[in-house]
Amino acid sequence: MEFKEFTAKNVDDAITEACEQLMVTSDRLEYEVVSNGSTGFLGINAKPAVIKARIKEETKETVEVKEPVKEAVKEVKKETKKEEPVKEEVKTVKATSNINADECIKKANDFLKDVFGAMNMEVTVNSMFNAEDNVLDVELSGAEMGVLIGKRGQTLDSLQYLISLVVNRDCDDYIHVKVDTENYRERRKATLENLAKNISYKVRKTRQSVALEPMNPYERRIIHSALQNDRYVTTHSEGDEPFRRVVVTLKK
Repeated sequence: MEFKEFTAKNVDDAITEACEQLMVTSDRLEYEVVSNGSTGFLGINAKPAVIKARIKEETKETVEVKEPVKEAVKEVKKETKKEEPVKEEVKTVKATSNINADECIKKANDFLKDVFGAMNMEVTVNSMFNAEDNVLDVELSGAEMGVLIGKRGQTLDSLQYLISLVVNRDCDDYIHVKVDTENYRERRKATLENLAKNISYKVRKTRQSVALEPMNPYERRIIHSALQNDRYVTTHSEGDEPFRRVVVTLKK
C-alpha cells in the first residue's frame, strides 16, 4: 500500500486522522513525520503538521508463524468436541470448583511446549490457576513476542483458543483461559478505547456513521463499553464472524 499524506494541527492529531481514514488502530499504522508544524506567533503564520502513513504490511515472520498454529488447530479439533462458544455476553461460572489446578496447568504447559517446539521459539511460560473464578492465566515471555502476538493479536488469540480446547477436554466445569505477553491485552485495550473516542468525535463532527475494522468479540466489547455512556453516539455490531464489526452512529 502506498503512503498517503495527512495534515492536522499537530502530529498526534495527524496520526489520529490517518487511523480514522484508514480504519485501523495506531498499532497497525506505519508513518513518517514530514513536518512537525508550528503554532506561529499568536496564531499568525501557523503551519500544520504533516505525516505520510499507510497500513503496516504483514511481515514474513508473521506469515510463517501461522502455519504451526493452523496445524495445531486441526489436530486439537480432531481430538475434542468441546469448543469455547463465541459470545459477546459474559458467561456465568460456579463459585466452587473440583478442578485439579496442577493438572490443568500441566495440560496447558505441555501443549505450549509442543507448539513452541514446532515454531522453533524459546518461550518462558508462567501459568497460574484461579480456582475461585475458574480462570487459567498464561503469561508468555521471550525474545520474539512481537511475532507471537501476530497481526492484531491473532496468533495470541489462536493460542488462547487452543489452550482452552486442551484444558477443557474431559472437564465438567468450564475453565476460562487468558493468554498474554508483554501486557499486550492492556495496551490493545487502551488503543481501542482511544480509537473509540476519536471515532465518536468524527461521527459527531460529520454526522455520518463509521464502521470499524472487523474485530473479535472481546475487542468489540471494549468499543461498546467505551461508548456506552456517550451522550451523542451509539454502537451496534454488524456482519458475521470473523468479519463482524462495530458501527458507530449518531443518536437521534
